[in-house]
Amino acid sequence: MKSHLKNPIFKIISRVAEEMNVSAFVIGGFVRDCMMGRAVRKDIDIVVTGSGIDFARKVADALGGDVPVKFFKNFGTAMLKMGDSQVEFVGARKESYQRNSRKPLVEDGTLEEDQNRRDFTINAMGFDLGKKNFGKLVDPFNGMSDIREKIIRTPLDPDITFSDDPLRMMRAIRFACQLGFTINSDCFEAIKRNAERITIVSKERVTDELNLIIQADVPSAGLQMLEETGLLQIIFPDLVALKGTESIDGKGHKDNFYHTLEVLDNLSANTQNIWLRWAAILHDIAKPVTKKYVPGTGWTFYAHDFRGSKMVPAVFRKFRLPLNEKMKYVEKMVLLHLRPIAITGKVTDSAVRRLLFDAGDDIDDLMLLCEADITSKNPIKVKKFLENFEEVRKKLKEIEVKDRLRNWQPPVSGEIIMETFGIPPSKEVGIIKAAITEAILEGEIPNEYEAAFQFMIKEGEKLGLIPGMS
Repeated sequence: MKSHLKNPIFKIISRVAEEMNVSAFVIGGFVRDCMMGRAVRKDIDIVVTGSGIDFARKVADALGGDVPVKFFKNFGTAMLKMGDSQVEFVGARKESYQRNSRKPLVEDGTLEEDQNRRDFTINAMGFDLGKKNFGKLVDPFNGMSDIREKIIRTPLDPDITFSDDPLRMMRAIRFACQLGFTINSDCFEAIKRNAERITIVSKERVTDELNLIIQADVPSAGLQMLEETGLLQIIFPDLVALKGTESIDGKGHKDNFYHTLEVLDNLSANTQNIWLRWAAILHDIAKPVTKKYVPGTGWTFYAHDFRGSKMVPAVFRKFRLPLNEKMKYVEKMVLLHLRPIAITGKVTDSAVRRLLFDAGDDIDDLMLLCEADITSKNPIKVKKFLENFEEVRKKLKEIEVKDRLRNWQPPVSGEIIMETFGIPPSKEVGIIKAAITEAILEGEIPNEYEAAFQFMIKEGEKLGLIPGMS
């Protein structure tokens, strides 16, 4: 195990532990990832028998005294940085919980008691940093066996573990999703029984875990577990509302929940962009409220793109996500997600110009989302859609080179219109500017200043405006 402890910080910690006559262990995610052969983590958790703060001070002194250390006395923890590693120190402790809070009452404890309070067996393993047993694995709950079996399991009774700290239910699902593990059946059933307890957890912490699930290689696995345990219904009922099918007169519609998960996985294979992944989750979010059966036609979801984009801010507020350009990006993706599909098969210059104008620099992301949205089980249909998208991509490149419409503004500004006709800000300025934009998008005039200026003069004259008028 010593091969995992090459970072010089471990030798220093070992020496300080001997000088202070205490035991020290590296524990948690660092150990888990080492034993799984994953990339070495830069955040390292150290547990000592005694004061974590006093121990951190001694380590900082041993490092030369100029190492910045942060102390968190309320939590009995300290943190220091050494190179690109972040090391957190805490005294071994035991915890007890009150029913209405996930914040524990903390007391000093032994290493065994500290390991008992850990969320999962794979996170309860430690490396001894004592001089005598340096690098020895301490594994009281057979975490290594669970790693080999790819199992997520709690050290103690899962009902107690999840009731005490309900966020651990989402963490169980997140680890299973990230690592490709299975949650032990007793733990899975305990999550179902304790799902309502998630309501005592802050929105921010729930969102942190949800985002980590969304960022996994196969995020659908995590979202499906959230749904199966009842957690998703509590934290994200709008997404669960997509689930289910309905049939009238032999005409049915697909299950839009599982379709959404498939779109998310398709997209995740090609991008790490979490906001584009959120767009995949929300692209059909308005289908339940726009669903309608039309005799002779079947099921329709008219304007679900528009309604869905209007639902995005409420979702972002609910999950305490940023209400800035990231939210606007997701709104745009949801609003435009049908546009490339709509123009396939009839790829006119005008339609492509409008798509470029509306999507701007996000056009490539939009095309990724639209291609991910092809979930048909009919290979001929999929092949046809992909060929159509290739045609759209080709046309996008041609129009971009010729007309330069990405993040485009009309060559004649509102200021030029007002100055030319000697008018103040008014509806006439907006009418002329909109007419210029429309003419360029329709290909009536080139995207050039002189052509746009002459067009502006004609449009102004239609409104009774004369150049140089004041």
